[in-house]
Amino acid sequence: MQQVETPEISFASPPQRILIIKPSAIGDVVHALPVLNLLRKRFPTAHISWLVTPTCSGLLEGHPQLDEVILFQRGRFGTSWWNPKVLAEMWRLNRRLRRGQFDLVLDLQGLLRSGYLSWKTGAPVRVGFTDARELSWIFHTHRVPADLRTQHAVYRYLQMSRAIGCGDEPVEFHFPTDDADRKAVAAMLPENKPYAVLLPGSNWPTKRWPTAYFAELADGLRRRLGLEPVIAGSAGDNRFAEQINGINLCGKTNLRQLVALLEKARIVIANDSGPMHIAAALGRPLIALYGPTDFNLTGPYGRDDTVMRLGLPCSPCLKRRCVHQSCLRWIHSDAALERAEKELASSS
Repeated sequence: MQQVETPEISFASPPQRILIIKPSAIGDVVHALPVLNLLRKRFPTAHISWLVTPTCSGLLEGHPQLDEVILFQRGRFGTSWWNPKVLAEMWRLNRRLRRGQFDLVLDLQGLLRSGYLSWKTGAPVRVGFTDARELSWIFHTHRVPADLRTQHAVYRYLQMSRAIGCGDEPVEFHFPTDDADRKAVAAMLPENKPYAVLLPGSNWPTKRWPTAYFAELADGLRRRLGLEPVIAGSAGDNRFAEQINGINLCGKTNLRQLVALLEKARIVIANDSGPMHIAAALGRPLIALYGPTDFNLTGPYGRDDTVMRLGLPCSPCLKRRCVHQSCLRWIHSDAALERAEKELASSS
């Protein structure tokens, strides 16, 4: 782990009411889960809350290490200044944060709105990062050294954990998925048949491996490896799933059920996406397809060996638009199938 000198923050008494602010996205919330685990180990009797968007709340609702989930409609925040209804919602959220009587707030998001919300709690200790953006640092009482340009997200979050005396080990990812979620997923799948999960969606068009390659890979997984392809993702990913011969579960699982689906997958093949980070955290055999993004910063944590990329001179470019997308188009399905065979052999 990359070590950065982090001064420890002292408390007059152990924090009893703690708020984590990490509203989104799915992969970022997954990366922050080790901080929750370390907080619970260090402060076992504390009331711990997490402010999160509804889209990501399924990763936290019912979590055994969490006492409260506070929902934040991030997309509505920008219209609060003119929309009376949204303004009222923001007022209620601000009141709820103030009434939470938090004595410690961890702003893991590091943006203007998250800094503002940390300030609205009135907590005496509000911790952010030195590289926090949009002037959010003005709302923090303490700042932890970090650099989002050179450090993996998990390392940055662990630095904050270390700063408040919780240490940075063990790095564990716990999810609230239970047997009811697993039973619901089992009812969607053929009984006792091994399967591979394909995740063809991603929020950037440039991060998507061609759907035709996923379709070719699905046929190879079934023919050569005896695995039933299962296509997962959001309802918006149906347009990709319809082009792939397999069991289409896009939009049919919630986040807890998606975790259950990934738990039992023989292998997961995915674009750089939130569900890919869930699979990585679960320790599943994985192929993570990377092109325009930097796996050193946002790759599958501790799983660099699962990354499949070409390393072209123009990659990573961090661009959402590209006229050629060579970094992913030149990774062909036969190469991915060969890699899948090796991953399965090494994990058996």
